[in-house]
Amino acid sequence: LLFLIILLPLSIYGQDATEIVNKANNLVMGKTSQSTSTMTVVRPDWKREVTMKMWSKGTDYYLILITAPAREKGQVFLKRKTEMWNWVPAIGRMIKIPPSMMMQSWMGSDFTNDDLVKQSSIVEDYTHKIIGSEKIDNYNCYKIELLPKPDAPVVWGKILMWISKKEFYELKVEYYDETGVLINRMFGSEVKKMGGRTLPSKLTMIPVDKDGYKTVFTTEKIKFNKQIPDRFFSLQNMKKIR
Repeated sequence: LLFLIILLPLSIYGQDATEIVNKANNLVMGKTSQSTSTMTVVRPDWKREVTMKMWSKGTDYYLILITAPAREKGQVFLKRKTEMWNWVPAIGRMIKIPPSMMMQSWMGSDFTNDDLVKQSSIVEDYTHKIIGSEKIDNYNCYKIELLPKPDAPVVWGKILMWISKKEFYELKVEYYDETGVLINRMFGSEVKKMGGRTLPSKLTMIPVDKDGYKTVFTTEKIKFNKQIPDRFFSLQNMKKIR
């Protein structure tokens, strides 16, 4: 009986928190990904759309090409391991983005630089703990607390994630600063089949203290696990990519 009692928490949850976060992360990343997306920035009195192509390889390499609007078309963002760069063709300049800018808004949106290129890894840089179960949009979810490891290059003091138990969809994420204040909430929705996987196609980031502010990130098309050489993610390629 004692043996059964000891095993009970594992049988309730089935797997450990790090494994769950890793599965959720792998679902949306794959070994590589290529996608086209639209980001809609909504403000109380205006909204604007930015369209882009994105490539990723593991957690070390990201490249984002802005395809519209005309004013920003051709801008490229690159993450290589711990470095992030921005190519601005309008002024012919390559700008290195320092780690101190990771919390800055990405292109005027409610997403940060870190959200887009994931300078910090939710799998590697945080400890994970299941702290409960809740239902989100009729999905039974694990509620998982992420706390930064000592010396990890992270921007958040704490993250709470709601991950569906069967499918490993990230359906809700809360981001807290170092003092424990809730800053942003993100919701995953519009689950559909894309690139041979089923996953939320829409992410909505909402800052909690700004009424009428939100940013909606919609993935239109995505391909997973198609080989991309490391050299694709180079400063030279940033200037050539179309």
